[in-house]
This record gives sequence, C-alpha cells and structure tokens, in this order.
Amino acid sequence: MSPVLSKPESGPLPQRLLARYLLLLRLYPVLTKSVSSSLLSALGSLVAQIIEKRQKKGGLDLRGPLRFAIYGFLFTGPLSHYFYLYLEQLIPSDVPFAVVRRLLLDRLVVAPAFLALFFFVMNLLEGKGASAFVKRMKSGYWAALKMNWKMWTPVQFINLYYVPMQFQVLFGNLVALLWFAYLASIKK
Repeated sequence: MSPVLSKPESGPLPQRLLARYLLLLRLYPVLTKSVSSSLLSALGSLVAQIIEKRQKKGGLDLRGPLRFAIYGFLFTGPLSHYFYLYLEQLIPSDVPFAVVRRLLLDRLVVAPAFLALFFFVMNLLEGKGASAFVKRMKSGYWAALKMNWKMWTPVQFINLYYVPMQFQVLFGNLVALLWFAYLASIKK
C-alpha cells in the first residue's frame, strides 16, 4: 500500500481527501465514481439555477439537482467507468493513433447516444410522456450535440491522452459540472 493510502488521517486536508478518494476508488471503483458523478451533476444543475436566478426572480428548485444526482449516480458514473475500461480493451494504447481512434469513437458514437439517453432519462424523471421527449429531442438535441462536440472534444482529448485511466471519470465529472449547468439551462 502506498504511503498516501496507508495514513489518510495525517497531513493537510487536500492530501487527506485525496487519500480517502484513492482508497475508495480502489475498494469500490464503480460506487465511488457513481457518487462523485451524482454530487457533481447535482452541483452543475444547482449552478445553472443560481445563474438563472440572478437573471430572473425566483427560488431554487431542488428537484432539478435531485434529477441530475439520480442521473449521475445511475448512468454517468457506472457507464463512464465501464466505457473507459472497454475503450482501453477495444483500442489498446499500443495501436497506431490510439487516442485519435478513441476520440472518434467517443465523439461520433458514444456522445450522441449518451446525450439522447440524458434527454430520455430526464424526461422520465420529470414525469413527462413520449410526446414531450420527441419535442425536446427536436428542439434541443442537435444544438446540445453541437455544443457537446465543441466543448467535449478538446476535454476528451486531454482526458484520453494525459489523464490516468483511474481518474478519467473524475476529470470528466469535474468538467461536466459546467456541461450539466449548460444542459440544465437549455432543457427548459
């Protein structure tokens, strides 16, 4: 066991938090990524509401962050965990242009499907029917996908090229804070 993991109770707070996170990541990788996805997704939704509140009068609706937390816990965390593992097996690092191939697969196949899943799950969590889902897809999907490609392509390049695999979901979740704030603002 590394020194960071063996003494999580000593040192400055950031070091202790990192040590605790690394320990949980090692012991419960999917659960740890699901919880962090849940918390950061909810925070992104809350940030969107705070930004909107400054523009308009009104209180905070905690149902929005709750929906984002559910989505992050049930979908973003687990699916991202297994996606990065599968990506490593499907396109090993020693394959020529591995990062470019991974990036293309992510951007052209996974991103459109994951965004459609987001719209579908949010529609269900809001208790809306199929017609509302179709309307939302027609009105917001293409704009959201183009924004996804603009924002996430450089992020995913950095994530796939520089970030160690065990931290790729966390890195994505931190950037997703802004992304979920954007999605929360356009879904209205």
